[in-house]
Amino acid sequence: MQLPVQAQSKLMAFPWEEKAGPAEIAAVATACERNGFGYVGVCDHVAVPRELAPRMTTIWYDTVATLSWLAARTERIRLLSHVFVLPYRHPLVTAKSFMTLDVLSGGRAILGVGAGHAEGEFVAMGVPFAERGRLTDEAITVIKASFADEWGAGQVGQAPRPVQSGGPPLWVGGSSKAALLRAARLGDGWLPQGPPAMGMEQAIALLRDTREQAGRADAPFAIGGGFSFYVGEPGWDVPEWTVRGEPEKLAEQIAAQATMGVTHVQVRPPSRSADELIDQIDAFGQQVAPLVSR
Repeated sequence: MQLPVQAQSKLMAFPWEEKAGPAEIAAVATACERNGFGYVGVCDHVAVPRELAPRMTTIWYDTVATLSWLAARTERIRLLSHVFVLPYRHPLVTAKSFMTLDVLSGGRAILGVGAGHAEGEFVAMGVPFAERGRLTDEAITVIKASFADEWGAGQVGQAPRPVQSGGPPLWVGGSSKAALLRAARLGDGWLPQGPPAMGMEQAIALLRDTREQAGRADAPFAIGGGFSFYVGEPGWDVPEWTVRGEPEKLAEQIAAQATMGVTHVQVRPPSRSADELIDQIDAFGQQVAPLVSR
């Protein structure tokens, strides 16, 4: 689950989140852990351009600070950046941040990365927008080398060393063809951000073909899916793409994604309050997840 409150784009946040804060973030994260969720995710924007603020708002909690704070409040659930915009930072800074997070969390960090999309934010950061793809590819190479070896980046060393062998998994986010190819060639997994234009089956086929061509077909690789649900009947106007109803119906929908090759599904139940969201997390964990497992 991508956590509420910490990122308040009007495309995904619900009205109650505007007045919520750390207490609600922590309550939702611990509910996810209690119900066996695989990870909680935190988004990334540094400085939202004025022209985008009416749609995106300017409320975006710092990714690494928030994940580190959550590491101290949880014990088992994994901690994902969804997604960290690599061109905004030197790759050694990113490597250091996520190696440290991995150590402090006992090996629970996942580095989800992206190339970014807000051109005005690139301008504010002094980063060339047109070169974001190249900068992202180069950063991934440096980060993975640093994760794998203390001196992997050359004449400079980085420690403390991550708990996970080879460092935190690096998942590439995005639903464009460029993002899919980047994930297949350089990443340890793929995080869709919205349905890919080519369709999920074609996207997964492209991932597999590209990984085979790159000689990476046998390496572990995570493939993400997405699912907006409401267990039971909501009794209020939820977004039209929300799947609602009995647990069996929801489990079938998730199983269909698994059949295509999806290894993890990011869920986002609509809610009118933190309490309602937590109730839905509990219902999903207790009623739907066991059916998916079977």
